[in-house]
Amino acid sequence: MAAVLMFAAVCCAAPVSNAISAYVALRTGLSDDSQVADGGAADIPARMLTAYKRAVQRVGPYSPRCRGMRWPVLAGIAKVESNHAIGHGIAGNGDIRPKIYGVLLNGSGAGGNTSVVADSDGGKWDGTAGGERAVGPFQFLPSTWESTGKDANRDGTADPHNADDAALGAAVYLCGASRDLAKRSQLRAAVLQYNHSSAYVVNVLGWIDQYTAAAKGPDLADVPGRVRTVIEAALSQRGVPYAWGGGTAQGASYGFCCSPSGKSGAGIKGFDCSGLTQYAYARAGVALPRTAAAQAGAGRRIPASRGTGALAPGDLVFYADAPGRDTSIYHVGIYLGGGQMVDAARPGTVVRLDAVDAMPGYAGGARLL
Repeated sequence: MAAVLMFAAVCCAAPVSNAISAYVALRTGLSDDSQVADGGAADIPARMLTAYKRAVQRVGPYSPRCRGMRWPVLAGIAKVESNHAIGHGIAGNGDIRPKIYGVLLNGSGAGGNTSVVADSDGGKWDGTAGGERAVGPFQFLPSTWESTGKDANRDGTADPHNADDAALGAAVYLCGASRDLAKRSQLRAAVLQYNHSSAYVVNVLGWIDQYTAAAKGPDLADVPGRVRTVIEAALSQRGVPYAWGGGTAQGASYGFCCSPSGKSGAGIKGFDCSGLTQYAYARAGVALPRTAAAQAGAGRRIPASRGTGALAPGDLVFYADAPGRDTSIYHVGIYLGGGQMVDAARPGTVVRLDAVDAMPGYAGGARLL
């Protein structure tokens, strides 16, 4: 029961609708209580990430035939439902205060609700006997929680306002009797069951993909010297804000107004997509044009028809409104391997890791080294 947020991805040319992007670059090897932060940008509070990881470890006894449950699945749901409870206090035992309540489902139209849902809990979980509203970081309806909720922290109460309880309840609900969430079709079905909206499914799957890609991190062990220089230069800027028109061969710079979606980079010191690639390649002594479309003419072009499997670490990765027409290229990133790229995706985000299939209109790549 969440408001569905659809983002328009904008980089260096025209906007593209419905491209989903995440806000973080997560690292592997984090302990449960580590801060999930990269370059100063923290997307998931440490205590919430702990809850997601614990839920994955504890879901087995409740759904022994479930396969493929992993913390990015829970993170994708919680991102859309409550933005990981950001803005609320999260106690050591997982209790979240103030409690998170959705809109009252009385058909008023407020908050996008058009259905009337009768009260089922007398206000026990949602604080009102005058109707029903979703609760907690995973936005369960009280009626659903009564059959799904789990007491993960073993304090005697299955509380949807507790991070551990809510995460485990969500894991059990998504797992169902025997889903294999490693299979895309079954993952999609699980998310659709959570909220019967195709737009919601696209949004959540996008976040799951981004958290999955970012959590893996790039493997640079076999990357040659100059390519490594480029990649490490780009990665060193993770967490730096997106700024429309920002970034030069020398580094981050103030942008200007305005992107096709009306966002101004004035007053923001950072990078847009082609500013980041220009900066990273300058570290290896390669001069690039300033815009993404112009950068497609540099180096040896890798046709989109060969698929993303033809990309090698360090290659530029392009996206176009009209694949096959380089003049319509709107975004560029730097391929890292393993299906990942580092990029500055759109206004309001930061330099981060993304999956190469996170944006529509894959238009091939270019190899400069």
